[in-house]
Amino acid sequence: MDFKEQIALAISKAVSDVDKNDIIGGIEVPSDLSMGDFAFPCFKLAKVLRKAPPLIAKEIFEKIQKPECVDKIDVVNAYINFYINKKIFVEKILSKVFELREDYGKSDYGNGKSIVIDYSSPNVAKPFHIGHLRSTVIGNALYNIFNSIGFKSVGINYLGDWGTQFGKLIVAYKNWGNKDAVEKDDIKELSRIYVKFHDEAKKNPSLDDEARLWLVKMQNGDKEALDLWRWFVDISMKEFNRIYDRLGIKFDSYKGESFYNDKMAAVVDEIKEKKLLVESEGAQIVDLSEFNMPPCLILRRDGGTLYPTRDISAALYRKKTYDFAKCVYVTAIDQNLHFAQWFKVIELMGYDWSEDLVHVPFGLVSLGDGKLSTRSGHVVLMEDILNSAVEKTSSIINEKNPDLPDKDKIAEEVGIGAVIFNDLYNSRIKNVVFDLEKMLNFDGETGPYVQYTHARACSILRKAQINDSDIDFDIDFGLLTDDASIDVCRLLEEYPSKLIDSAQKYEPYIVTRYVVDLCQAFNKFYHDNSILGSDGDLKKARIALVYAVKTVIFSGLSVLGIKAPVEM
Repeated sequence: MDFKEQIALAISKAVSDVDKNDIIGGIEVPSDLSMGDFAFPCFKLAKVLRKAPPLIAKEIFEKIQKPECVDKIDVVNAYINFYINKKIFVEKILSKVFELREDYGKSDYGNGKSIVIDYSSPNVAKPFHIGHLRSTVIGNALYNIFNSIGFKSVGINYLGDWGTQFGKLIVAYKNWGNKDAVEKDDIKELSRIYVKFHDEAKKNPSLDDEARLWLVKMQNGDKEALDLWRWFVDISMKEFNRIYDRLGIKFDSYKGESFYNDKMAAVVDEIKEKKLLVESEGAQIVDLSEFNMPPCLILRRDGGTLYPTRDISAALYRKKTYDFAKCVYVTAIDQNLHFAQWFKVIELMGYDWSEDLVHVPFGLVSLGDGKLSTRSGHVVLMEDILNSAVEKTSSIINEKNPDLPDKDKIAEEVGIGAVIFNDLYNSRIKNVVFDLEKMLNFDGETGPYVQYTHARACSILRKAQINDSDIDFDIDFGLLTDDASIDVCRLLEEYPSKLIDSAQKYEPYIVTRYVVDLCQAFNKFYHDNSILGSDGDLKKARIALVYAVKTVIFSGLSVLGIKAPVEM
């Protein structure tokens, strides 16, 4: 709300030569709330005022006029501590939630600017496996978070729909595949023959040469090669869309690598005209040695393009098409060097928007036995993971609440929500070990725990016969000043800033951890206070707090890409 602003204004009036905006960023929330609701450390003012911080704090304390929202001010060493009037605090926060409802937390921070987010981006003709999960759900969460704070998100699924793997797959199909088997088992059959190719190529390296010839045929427009390629792409897209539908994920563009085939020649010419291309052992490179990086390969010896060529072409197209404020790439941490190299090439080409290209790296996901690989066949299919999570959830529901209506629908929402929540719970840079038992624990810091808390809040509102249209502002906020209620309101107040912080750091886990904290505070409030058993104005006030919590949990889960069941 505006508590920090009011405190900053009061401080700026009490001290000369310091602007309110310079003060507001320094105001903190103490970890020990007995030291106040907000605190201002005076260390930063020492250089300006040429005095010891404790002396500055004492002088400000003696001059400051207490804002209306503040009950008490005190000084501890170099800190000025502010104790907010609890009734005003609760009223400001809950009134805002009631006013904005599902829009609470949203802002115009992004001012309508476009942000392009490149995520998921699986390779066509390979199965959608657990290794694709992280890019998909992190990217989708960032898409939603940026949208919620006033940006226009553009989600791009940059499909790996071109390249050597298709030459390999054509060879594999011609040697060990047939149409009936592919049409029967679709992506699983393509995966089987792809793995078979790599096994056989170890014994017969000429298969790799044959695969390269088929890729050349594709590049030259050979009808048979392109017909097979399109068939493989169509099969893959059916598989991918089935997974995306279950995850609740959509994209604004599916332009993959093949889209840029006719755009790369002009980009290579531009790099050459700007005297950046250097020949090295027959290949064309951009020398990045002065930036302590290996060279960025633009053309192979045979004139073929490489990943950097395509990525540079895609970035130029996206800037022209979307005029983005930021273009974000959500990929694994092992691609750090790749992005650093071609970002630098964009900069050397003279485009000042190169600084708006952002790589958002993440750690690996595993089953505890190392990195997953499609080539070796050691791969866990995403659909199998989702099915297992839903089946496990279904068995838990049948055990705990066998008469629950729409059990299958709720099992789907909770099981898939658990998978997404588990991935987003820690900083994205950390590796994730997939543990189905842990992520489906209804008592831990998990998706089901948050969803169950939302369902509990909905249940209270149902029993009280309250719906959205029944919420009004005629509430005695002074009845919600107990510690448990205040703790909930403190967290409700933080939600808008958590969304902005999450966007600025490209870290969905900030929202994920926030909704867990809110649920824990709410469950303590639920435990400490009788809600439906209280009377009159007290009951009305407590139900209003339940409504506010339900609204924000729903919003938090939504931006994370997770459903919020009303019953569980």
